[in-house]
Amino acid sequence: MISDRHAPHQQSYGTAYEQMLEKVRYEGAYPTRERADEAVRLVLAGLGRQLTGDERVDLARCLPWEAARVLTAQIPDTQPLTGWAFVKDLAARTGASLATTRWDTGSVFSAVSAYAGPNLITRILHQLPTGYALLFGRAELTPAA
Repeated sequence: MISDRHAPHQQSYGTAYEQMLEKVRYEGAYPTRERADEAVRLVLAGLGRQLTGDERVDLARCLPWEAARVLTAQIPDTQPLTGWAFVKDLAARTGASLATTRWDTGSVFSAVSAYAGPNLITRILHQLPTGYALLFGRAELTPAA
């Protein structure tokens, strides 16, 4: 009998998550699906530490199961981060550059937006501190004085 214990481990995901990874891979121009998966897990874990309430639950319902699990496995922080602080926090956790982390965030949030739709993204942006709209590819709107 031939053993494959030295063969590279290939993670098996559901079709919806595979499609999400392909979207992130395309949007982020990542060379491999594994690199896209790393970005998805990093950014969704970070978002899970920021998002609370109905928006968190509704977003989890929209995402593929594997992505929703990463999002909801996080305990929300008591002190929400601005969009820029969010990127800096993710970069510090991974040791990646701010530019790379900003790229990862935009690539993943683009896919998240496609799953969530514009109405839910608007609700999420109203809940989060300033700076996230740009990460989601939207203009940062400020209320009139």
